[in-house]
Amino acid sequence: MSFSSLGLSEQLVRATTDQGYETPSPIQLQAIPAVLSGKDVMAAAQTGTGKTAGFTLPLLQRLAEKPRTGKGPRALILAPTRELAAQVHDSVNLYSKYVPTKAAVVFGGVKINPQMMKLRKGVDVLVATPGRLMDLYQQNAVRFNEVEILVLDEADRMLDMGFIRDIKKILALLPAKRQNLLFSATFSGEIRALAQGLLDNPVQVEVAARNTTAEKVKQSVYTVDQNQKTALLSKLVRDNSWEQVLVFTRTKHGANRLTQKLEKDGITAAAIHGNKSQGARTRALAEFKQGEVRVLVATDIAARGLDIKQLPQVVNFELPNVPEDYVHRIGRTGRAGESGHALSLVSADELKMLVGIEKLIKKQLPRKEMEGFEPKNNVAMKPKAKADPSKARNRSGGHGRPAGKPRSFGDKPGGRSGGRSQGGNGQRGRSAQSQNS
Repeated sequence: MSFSSLGLSEQLVRATTDQGYETPSPIQLQAIPAVLSGKDVMAAAQTGTGKTAGFTLPLLQRLAEKPRTGKGPRALILAPTRELAAQVHDSVNLYSKYVPTKAAVVFGGVKINPQMMKLRKGVDVLVATPGRLMDLYQQNAVRFNEVEILVLDEADRMLDMGFIRDIKKILALLPAKRQNLLFSATFSGEIRALAQGLLDNPVQVEVAARNTTAEKVKQSVYTVDQNQKTALLSKLVRDNSWEQVLVFTRTKHGANRLTQKLEKDGITAAAIHGNKSQGARTRALAEFKQGEVRVLVATDIAARGLDIKQLPQVVNFELPNVPEDYVHRIGRTGRAGESGHALSLVSADELKMLVGIEKLIKKQLPRKEMEGFEPKNNVAMKPKAKADPSKARNRSGGHGRPAGKPRSFGDKPGGRSGGRSQGGNGQRGRSAQSQNS
């Protein structure tokens, strides 16, 4: 199956060829014809599967089919973070190489006046974060009366970040007659509720099981005490000669501390998070891509939308509070058909988080220990064996425990069996809009 067979114009097919793409990905195979048909689309796909092209290519074709009459944006793409908005804007520019399309991107963290000047000249496609878009609207820099197509990209993350109020305000300002496209890595109950009020009889596209992790990403866990994590990370980077590794922390301060410790240890590192200026974030990412920095330390919000080709390693220095974020994190590697490795450093206090992640992805992650970094409470770090009903009956009858070894997922046989551990997901964290809008 080729891109031309999906109904795309020769100009758009040539643009995909220029990027080295010959065969559409599964999400593109299903989404592109659906968008070209003019229907609303609700699509779920793992990160790294090509969903940006899945809506960008047919969107550009639909705009090219009708001439522009005014200066207002005809397609509006909302994204949760600066990085993702910039990435989508880059994709629009790449794919519109041979079609006359003007595109712009607006987000917070940079001066608003240059963005206002760009909008006054007129644009066909506007990519925006919700907060900055509302700022521009309130300053009369943008109007939405010509919008024909609305795209919500990474809609689940926008809800997580508290953008729902701004999104509803924007929706109220759009023309009632328009095409709506909702793309997301996962679909929660909240997303489906939003879709019900937004989409009209949508085509539903889901190319992977809900909340599954990429098949080509090898996943593993090193159990280690919290105070030994930095030393273990340094050893892993050196021993494996990792030249490019993306490391996740839960907090901005944690990202800064880890970066400083790695630098003191002789490993070039940079941090990227919401408190960094957009210039600093762009610079750190560029240095990482060019190989000038070996380790890029990021928080979940800042890393959303990072598209680093052939990124071989992702390390969870700390597990995320929300299990779904684990799926997004490890989706930074193994992109576009490449293989990748996601490694998590897990201390005893994170065991409940690990259990929650394993419950979500329906997979038990193999535990390992590094010699010299064995956790003090290594028994607690091993998965508990599932209770066997026959053994429970034997014990209640006073016949004692039957012989047999409990199931163990650790490297060493044995381990205590017991009741089923409770995987608490905790409260879903809400991040301040100001960090990324």
